[in-house]
Parts: sequence; C-alpha cells; structure tokens
Amino acid sequence: MFPGEVSLLYDKKPFEVLGLTPSADTAKVRAAYRQRVKACHPDQYQEPDAQRAAQEQLVELNLAYEEALKLCSQRHVGFNLVSQEEAKHFATRLVEQGNLESALRQLNRADAKDAEWYFMQGGILMGMRQYKTAHQSYREAVRREPDNNQYRTGALDAALAIKKNSHLLYRIQAWLDDVFHPKK
Repeated sequence: MFPGEVSLLYDKKPFEVLGLTPSADTAKVRAAYRQRVKACHPDQYQEPDAQRAAQEQLVELNLAYEEALKLCSQRHVGFNLVSQEEAKHFATRLVEQGNLESALRQLNRADAKDAEWYFMQGGILMGMRQYKTAHQSYREAVRREPDNNQYRTGALDAALAIKKNSHLLYRIQAWLDDVFHPKK
C-alpha cells in the first residue's frame, strides 16, 4: 500500500465510494464493486491522463471494497458496533479493572474513531507494552488534534518507551517481571 492510498479511505466512507448505504450486505457490495470496476477500468482509455485518472479511481474503489467487505464480515461474527461514546465508556471501566485486552476489544467496537479514541487506544497499548502500536495511535490522535498537549505527551512517552525497550537490559528486566510478577 502506498502512503497516498491510506488517506483515501479516511476522506471517504467505503460504502459511499461504492454507491451503497452502510447497511448493505456482502452480495450488494460485491455487485456494486463489479459494476464500478467495469465502468472505470484503465484499459478502456487510450489517453495516458485518462488512464492515470481511471487507475486512481480503481485504487480508491479497491480500498473501499476491501474495507466494506471487512465491515460486513464484522457484522456477521457477533462483532456488533456500538456508539463511540459507549465503547469508550466500557473500555474505561475495563482499564480501571486492569483488564486491558478486553478494554481494547471493547474500544475497537466503536462505530467511529476520533482523536480521543486513538488516545485511549494508545494508553491501553502502552499498558500492554505494545509501544510501537501505541505510538502510532498517539500520532493519529495528534494528527487529528495537533494542539492537544496531552496527546503530544502520550506520543512522546511512547517514543521514549520504544527507545528504552530497545536496550537489552530493559528487555531482560521486563521478561523477569513478567515471569515473577505475572499480570492477572
């Protein structure tokens, strides 16, 4: 995936790109995808500019198709989406109970993600010692709200944890802590 491709899905919702409503099922997603691919395939055009534009449209369509199928499959495996606020609330309660893995699962059930959501995800991942992923979450929170110093501090803490964790002595100490003081 190229750097520019990721931003396409953040700008548009996958079902909109396919011309569908978010309640569309997998069959409708596949049918809409096939129909739109035929309409915008680059081989239909002779001019290089038209081919390039069609190729960009095809990339956007492919990304939307993958995302829409993923969202449809989540509906069928009992992964019911909840409102963002509800997901944050349940995740906060689980963090308070020390159940980080469940908190992360609850947070991922959110129907939308804002800067606070990414900040919460970063905090949970820091607690799970997944520093690189936490740093990515914090950076997304900062990208969405650049003036929030709390989000910037989280990103900095994660970056420092990545650096600290790369030292062999720290990794040995963390392993010993896990062996002799396992988390519940």
